[in-house]
Amino acid sequence: MLTVDFTRFPLAPGDRVLDLGCGAGRHAFECYRRGARVVALDRNGEEIREVAKWFAAMKEAGEAPAGATATAMEGDALNLPFPDASFDVVIISEVMEHIPDDKGVLAEMVRVLKPGGRIAVTVPRYGPEKVCWALSDAYHEVEGGHIRIYKADELLGRMREAGLKPYGTHHAHGLHSPYWWLKCAFGVDNDKALPVRAYHKLLVWDIMKKPAATQLAERALNPLIGKSFVAYATKPHLPRAAAGAPADAKAGA
Repeated sequence: MLTVDFTRFPLAPGDRVLDLGCGAGRHAFECYRRGARVVALDRNGEEIREVAKWFAAMKEAGEAPAGATATAMEGDALNLPFPDASFDVVIISEVMEHIPDDKGVLAEMVRVLKPGGRIAVTVPRYGPEKVCWALSDAYHEVEGGHIRIYKADELLGRMREAGLKPYGTHHAHGLHSPYWWLKCAFGVDNDKALPVRAYHKLLVWDIMKKPAATQLAERALNPLIGKSFVAYATKPHLPRAAAGAPADAKAGA
């Protein structure tokens, strides 16, 4: 289940991609299938080991084209182990709402992104997320849980402050908001409640079969109750003088 829409966020074979806070690796796997040179990074060592196993299985099965590479590694989002301008593309999906120093994370992403590179940021959408918080303290008051709810303008403003130029937004996973509302209402750890189990079966069916009815329903619901807010941006090229033009050119002789 992808949150980033790759029709709006083009990826070219050979692009070097950082999936920051990759979790189970869903976006990293898609980038690998599209021929990118992928680095999947997360602080959770157990998840990283699973992602590495899946990368190996994909390579063995021939799911990635020639030239594509994939690396899974542990790391700190606030201290990325990469030189400046290392990546053509950075993806950070459903991560920033967990991190106290979100401005620091944005600064690190901008640092490792090449001028002209592209970044995709996804976070829980304000409205559906507020409902979850109102229904259940356990939903967010856990170690490593959500510590803030972003309004769209707030997130875009922070991206601009970090030096990025947003170029597009949308909402995703409209079918998933009611599921999380049910989870919060019946208990986030209570998977046995009948409404929760029934709705979960619907979501699994949708993900596996992609029937036209649910695809149409999701597109209709996304603008209204989409669970995620997705923002795309570029890192502008530096003016020529700032980028290191010859001294006589800087002087404007």
